[in-house]
Amino acid sequence: MVSAPIVSATMGVMNPLLGKLATLLGDEYKKLKGVRKQASFLMRELSSMKAALEKLELMDELDPLAKNWRDNVREMSYDMENCVDDFISQFGGADAKAGLIKKTAQRLKTLRERHRIGRRMEELKVLALEANERRMRYKIDDCVDSSSGVVPVDPIISAIYKEAAGLVGIDGPREELVSQLVDSEKKLKVISIVGFGGLGKTTLAKQVYNKIAGQFDRKAFVSVSQRPDMTSFLCGLQLKLGMEESSRDCEVQDIIDRLRQHLMHKRYLIVVDDLWDQSAWNIISCAFPEDGNGSRIIVTTRLGDVASGVCLHDHECIYKMNPLQEQDSRRLFFNSLWV
Repeated sequence: MVSAPIVSATMGVMNPLLGKLATLLGDEYKKLKGVRKQASFLMRELSSMKAALEKLELMDELDPLAKNWRDNVREMSYDMENCVDDFISQFGGADAKAGLIKKTAQRLKTLRERHRIGRRMEELKVLALEANERRMRYKIDDCVDSSSGVVPVDPIISAIYKEAAGLVGIDGPREELVSQLVDSEKKLKVISIVGFGGLGKTTLAKQVYNKIAGQFDRKAFVSVSQRPDMTSFLCGLQLKLGMEESSRDCEVQDIIDRLRQHLMHKRYLIVVDDLWDQSAWNIISCAFPEDGNGSRIIVTTRLGDVASGVCLHDHECIYKMNPLQEQDSRRLFFNSLWV
């Protein structure tokens, strides 16, 4: 699978890191309060840097100070990810069949490891604070906002309009998803496409959408964003469906009621692209009535837990994106020589 360069090297490590820190906040680690506290702190600090990083990656030329800050954050993110991976691998649980002596040794080792990793996470916490302080001191955000001649463009746009003929490795995944979506099942079916940034989720969803859209009475391709304004999103969905846009003063519930009425007794196809949050989906999904007309929804997301929530833990409806196979990678490389 190939896509436009949607996610840079910096964001390519930042996004998985945030996902792994979120894992440490899950129920599996709830007894490790110290680690969860550190993970929560790092998530807050990294999230505050992420917006600036995303803007920097859209700029062709960077101020030397901004470039230095970006590169330092990238290296710090790699160190953090290694630390989190180390922690997760160390605490997979002791062997239940181990004898008393072995169990005691395991506990002592685990305690030592916990202290070692705890100290390392404390060091990373200091690095994160320093990185954010440098961001303020260098006025990175001002550098981005005041850059001349640079107009930020949503990178998803290029993925949406990528021509199928120029794509590598997309035929198999596209046909597999098409076969799942155009089956004879009459109940509403939701399929999620999940994978880290840059694997081509948006491109794949658009190719599938283009191929089967003609079989549906109503169709729309809409992007969500990381922190969506739900009123704006739902109003945009109305426009995509050919409806008259509701007033921005309308309540979200009123817009949902109008969408449901419009889609009721129709066979519809909706793509919800780049979903980041389960709570956003809980609201969005209310707009889609289930009336046994064979309607279909495709959701793309970078987060596995969101994909599972969207599909109500029906793993058969989760399509996991994978990096290119060696043969496709070679083909992409040789194709690029002629561009």
